[in-house]
Amino acid sequence: MVKRLENKVALVTGGSSGIGESTAFAFAREGATVVVSSRSNVKSGTQIARTIEERGGKARFVQADVANSLDVQNLVNETIATYGRLDIGFNNAGTQGPAAVYTADSTESDWDRVIDLNLTGTFLCMKYELKQMLEQGGGTIVNTASISALNGTRGCSSYVASKHAVIGLTKSAALDYASRGIRINAICPGFTKTPLLEAFVDLSDAAAEKRIADRIPLGRIANPDNIADVVVWLCSDAASYITAHALTIDGGFTAQL
Repeated sequence: MVKRLENKVALVTGGSSGIGESTAFAFAREGATVVVSSRSNVKSGTQIARTIEERGGKARFVQADVANSLDVQNLVNETIATYGRLDIGFNNAGTQGPAAVYTADSTESDWDRVIDLNLTGTFLCMKYELKQMLEQGGGTIVNTASISALNGTRGCSSYVASKHAVIGLTKSAALDYASRGIRINAICPGFTKTPLLEAFVDLSDAAAEKRIADRIPLGRIANPDNIADVVVWLCSDAASYITAHALTIDGGFTAQL
């Protein structure tokens, strides 16, 4: 069986849980060497890398805060020093920030934290990933946005603003480097069973989960693997003619009036 990412080196930020975790495992199954990174969840990230290796793959964990330029430089440098190249960057780290806080009630510190992690963090990862990809002659980047990057949401102005900006950053950077063999896209996941969603919705409550699922045309909340499968495809040669695109993965939710 041909593996779609054989001999590729992939970096996953926000890789210690949720979509990042599932994508790290998916990359490994498709033959990629994986660098898993997280800001604080060192134990989980280390275990994910160890599990990949136990299953016959290659992986390591590197702790990094994507909002810190020196951390991101070190993360990319460690990847290059260990594996010699970087073919895939999945810039997935981010935060929801406080929910149900109207715009005028948001604190400046909360605003800064969300923008720093979601937007500046994505920019910094791209900045240093792109330097390496330009040197080696190509690569592919996928940034995690959200369905909140496509519409407004009450009580989440900082998150919504940051994710709208991620799409703009993705499209502009993709145009900058399209002629240099680098593809850059974004994904816009909808409701997905991750710690981010579970912080606001008790998914152990079947009735609560059903209330969300009933709003989704496909009738269910996504599993992280559903999102990871799309990221793998975007990073593979099967998507070689796709760049500057924000791909919605939401079970039809945002198509509704």
